[in-house]
This record gives sequence, C-alpha cells and structure tokens, in this order.
Amino acid sequence: MSDNVTLWQQIKEDINCVFDRDPAARNVFEIITTYPGVQALQWHRLSHWFWTHKLKWLARFLATISRWLTGIEIHPAVKIGRRFFIDHGMGVVIGETAEIGDDCTLYHGVTLGGTSWKEGKRHPTLANNVVIGAGAKVLGPISVNEGARVGSNAVVIKDVPAGETVIGVPGRVVRRDLSADKKQQQKLAEAVGFNAYGTSNETLDPVESAIHGLIEHIQALDKRVEMMSEIIETLGGSMPDVEMPALSKCNLEQPLDNTSLDSDIKVD
Repeated sequence: MSDNVTLWQQIKEDINCVFDRDPAARNVFEIITTYPGVQALQWHRLSHWFWTHKLKWLARFLATISRWLTGIEIHPAVKIGRRFFIDHGMGVVIGETAEIGDDCTLYHGVTLGGTSWKEGKRHPTLANNVVIGAGAKVLGPISVNEGARVGSNAVVIKDVPAGETVIGVPGRVVRRDLSADKKQQQKLAEAVGFNAYGTSNETLDPVESAIHGLIEHIQALDKRVEMMSEIIETLGGSMPDVEMPALSKCNLEQPLDNTSLDSDIKVD
C-alpha cells in the first residue's frame, strides 16, 4: 500500500482506473456522478481521515450516509490503497480491520468479513492486484496474496497464494490449463490475464478433473477385465454371465473422450 501521494492524486487515480477496468465508462463526469463504487470510495477517504483524527462518531456517521447513498458499506477504519475500484457495488461490505492494497477490484455482493467477535485483527488482507468476483465471501484474518483471483460466489476461509485463482464453497485453488503459447500471450498482454469476475475459460476445477480421471481409470480397468475374460475362455475356462450396468459419459460442462463404455460388456 502506498501513502506517499496527495489526496487529489488519489482521487484522480480512483477515477482514471475505472477506464482500465470497465469498458462501459465513457467520461469523467459520468464516472463521478453515476458510479457508486467511486462515490463510496471518496466518502470513505473522508470518513477514514476523521477516524484517524479521533473523530470516530463523525466517521461512522459519514460511513452510514455513504451506505444509504451507494449501497456499499465500508468501515471508516479500513485501510485502502491506490486505484481501488468497486464495480456495480451494491451489497459490498468491508469490515473494520480489513486492509486492501493497490490496484484491487471488487464486484457487487462481496463481503470482506470477520469470523470472530473478539477484538483485534479479524478481517482479510488483500495484497496488490487482487480481484474478488461478484458475491464472493472472504472471511477471517486471512491473506489474499498479490495477483490472486477469487471467483464469483466463492467462500474463502484460508490464505490464497499469489497469482492463484480460488473458486467454490469452500474455496479451493484451481489451476490454469495454459499452453506455452498462451502463457507467452499472457506475458505480452496483461489484459488477457484480467478476468472481471475472478475466473476464466482456462481455469480447471480440481474436483472436476479428479472425477474425469476416475472415470477414465474405471473404463481402462473394465477393458482389461474384458480381455482377461476372453483369454480365460480361450483356455477352456468359463465366466459367469453377469450383466454389469453401463457406465455413461460424465458430462461436467466439458465432455471426456472415450469414457462411454459399450453396454454389451459383461464381466465378473
């Protein structure tokens, strides 16, 4: 988090960063007058100043006014870095001891919440360049490290490593299925790496991958058993005529190759 800038510089950066992250933004006047995320951030910078100068009731009152006007609740004690952007904004809640680094983006319905009633650090810390997708809940005194992404509606209760993507309930780290060419493209164009809601088409769910792998393994075992049965029969043995249920293709959004089995296969 960088503090060596004037308030006016911060306000200009808060406005200009919207053009980089929202293609619907057309001009500065529109951003100032119609973007609740930008408005809430300016209210927060004012209330945070009062909070740090021991005018805590006034700070909370201004934060309440901001919530009424924008639908975004930010506790005045929250430390927020530069070029922070809340897109859409409605329903965002950021708790007292949360900390947010530079160039972070939050979408509507995000909660940076606590899991304890005890005083002290109880809300998340977001490092620089973090994106939290719509409806995600990041709970407890955990760290979402630099460049991490949290997918929409995920519930995150553990630290997120730098550069990783987390999805699901509870949140789990997923891997990106990127070829060498795609990795090179991602280096050449950072825009390819920015995913508005925290996920991308290259993200693979580890649970989905595990299920696909199990079905492929079962299919391979089934074929081996069938071959063994044929060899036993050629040697004069016999196999019980037991009909096994067919294993149909597992369709978890993407089809698998060669996973459906012949319904005529009969093994012991």
